[in-house]
Amino acid sequence: MLFTSLQYIIFLPLIVAAYWVCPKQWRLPLLLAASYYFYMSWMPIFILLILGMTVFNFFWGKLLEKTTALSRKKALFTAGIVANLLCLAFFKYTNFLLESIAQCVGLVVHQTPSWHAEIILPLGISFFAFEFIHYLFEVYRGGSTIKSFVLFALFAAFFPTQIAGPIKRYKDFEEQMLSFPKFKLSHLDEGVPLIIVGLAKKLLLADNLASLVDMGLQDPRLYGAPELWLFAYAFAFQIYFDFSGYTDIGRGSAMLFGYHIPINFNMPYFAKNMSDFWHRWHISLSTWLRDYLFIPLGGSRAGKWMTNRNLFLTMAIGGLWHGASWNFVVWGIFHGLALIVHREFCVLKAGSTTLKNFVDSKVGNVLSMFITFQAVCIGWVFFRVTNMSDAFLMVRRMVTMSPIYTSTENHSFLLLRQEMPVLVPVVMLMVLGLLISNIPISAASEKGLFRNAPAPLKAAFCTALVVAIITFLPDNSAPFIYFQF
Repeated sequence: MLFTSLQYIIFLPLIVAAYWVCPKQWRLPLLLAASYYFYMSWMPIFILLILGMTVFNFFWGKLLEKTTALSRKKALFTAGIVANLLCLAFFKYTNFLLESIAQCVGLVVHQTPSWHAEIILPLGISFFAFEFIHYLFEVYRGGSTIKSFVLFALFAAFFPTQIAGPIKRYKDFEEQMLSFPKFKLSHLDEGVPLIIVGLAKKLLLADNLASLVDMGLQDPRLYGAPELWLFAYAFAFQIYFDFSGYTDIGRGSAMLFGYHIPINFNMPYFAKNMSDFWHRWHISLSTWLRDYLFIPLGGSRAGKWMTNRNLFLTMAIGGLWHGASWNFVVWGIFHGLALIVHREFCVLKAGSTTLKNFVDSKVGNVLSMFITFQAVCIGWVFFRVTNMSDAFLMVRRMVTMSPIYTSTENHSFLLLRQEMPVLVPVVMLMVLGLLISNIPISAASEKGLFRNAPAPLKAAFCTALVVAIITFLPDNSAPFIYFQF
């Protein structure tokens, strides 16, 4: 069920009420049953997948903990990681592999075969697979296992974070599960406003921006640089509002049970460089990639070239994790190269007092944020446009600032061209309004300002958001973007 559906609006308060009313010893089994029901509401058969992976990793972790021989322990650890990756790869990358092989065959025989397997991608598999891998990593490094199967199953299946994260760390979550927090009004006081903010981000901002993005990127070849930059900006805010809105609803829902899920965003479009961006965007994924991919590859311990290689591989694999398509790989490579450029620039800056003083000045900070945002938006083109030729064409026109209108006889475009003098300033004002609204909404959810805000101000703010949602609610709410990953 979607967080924005009536089904969830009914489901959540019922489970919250039952959780606080029932005896302590039944709370975790209740949450686990509710989480499995939540997952089965989409496609019941896939409960066997998450349950099977849970059983495997629970007992494999115990076997790993008991093994003392280093060589055997390493072999068991490797086998456990491979088993999780194979499960993820089968569902997520089988068709990508078949299609890639078919394209290679097509280059040889000049006729591309149609190879496609009827495999449905289970919701959330990328997220709970990464949580299982994290668990095995920590046990292999000497951490203790989760003793109770119910606790372990709930760690992966907890419905507020089940489908699109944040990616949890089991030690932090286990401590909260075992603490059995007492009911406090602060749970409602913090959780409900955060849910409302998340709904506002998704329904009021992301879904309304989606119409503009879909219109523009359906055929980006029809447009010149100004329109394409506008569409890129619109998608940048659409995906931010969409994904951070999901995270806010998930965090708010968890708070109603007394659980605190870490923030996944920290006003990312105020980042001053690409490294700073990844400290602010999808924080749970970026830290996971750092701890379980970049560092195991060697991190920054083996010199400049190996560090750059590790950055490149980490971001390329991180891009592929987002989806089984070459555009995601290119997006990851783009960010890997951007991080390498930033790293080299830091070396250059360290050797020049003049450059360092300028970059660290107020003007330098503003310029850094501006350049970083433009680079991020160029990256979003590869993330959003699946046709690689269209994506590269779009980026080339954006960078070279090609003319406003392209020459075409397309009837739809000619109609749109007639409306451009009105449409462009209206859309620019809309994007500017969204940018401005981003500050209080993001500050409220990501900086925790709700926690200390006066009750009347908080009530007025939430009421205004609810009214705005009802007033500007789109006809159809699209699924959250990260559901497909």
